Amino acid sequence: MAEQTAVSDTDIHADGAGKPDSAVVRDGLGVGVAVGLSGFAFGVTSAGSGLTVWQTCALSLLVFTGASQFALVGALAAGGNPLTAAAGAFFLGVRNAFYGLRLSQVLALPRAVRPFAAQWVIDETSAVSLAQSGRRAARIGFAVTGVSLYVLWNLTTLLGALGAEAIGDTDAWGLDAAGPAVFLALLAPMLRTGTERAVAGLAVLLGLGLLPVVPAGVPVLVAALAAPGVLYVQGRRRDKGRA
Repeated sequence: MAEQTAVSDTDIHADGAGKPDSAVVRDGLGVGVAVGLSGFAFGVTSAGSGLTVWQTCALSLLVFTGASQFALVGALAAGGNPLTAAAGAFFLGVRNAFYGLRLSQVLALPRAVRPFAAQWVIDETSAVSLAQSGRRAARIGFAVTGVSLYVLWNLTTLLGALGAEAIGDTDAWGLDAAGPAVFLALLAPMLRTGTERAVAGLAVLLGLGLLPVVPAGVPVLVAALAAPGVLYVQGRRRDKGRA
């Protein structure tokens, strides 16, 4: 009987029982709408950096990772080399691959669905999915967040790109900071350990410190070295402690 109870509890947890579907839908829509509206800022910033409306919309449709998109157009607007700008955006987007490794276990989607779901593996969908207690809730959170955010982000990107001329100087409005601000707001609650805080702090110092002295796009690449740097220092400390 005890063994049967344990199995049943595991099955219930996997199905996501314990949290109403409506609550998960509400969480997903809340994140999708809140973040999706910042696509307007991206559309304006991208058009202001010299990209056409179609190029701007293509970035949101095909890339669909806000932080990388803002990094790319920000570097281009600052006069950075297109290859350097693209490299910085690429390395910033690599984090989504690590999200995918974790989500593949949590969601356990059918193989036929995975290629399509991969397009929605971003900060927001990962945050909502991993916050759930079971597989069913995680799947609902992932789907609702992904659909609402993808649709709204692309719609507001188009509106922002079309309205860029009417708004004028995007720097004066501070719209170029909207994307990074949203990203930081999502990231901050996830920094629970001392190691994670150290990596984030060092990345900020490297990025801001190098911003005035190196070409646009390079600070993002250098800031990526924060993680291996902190881990190396911690490894050295552990080795000394054992000795």
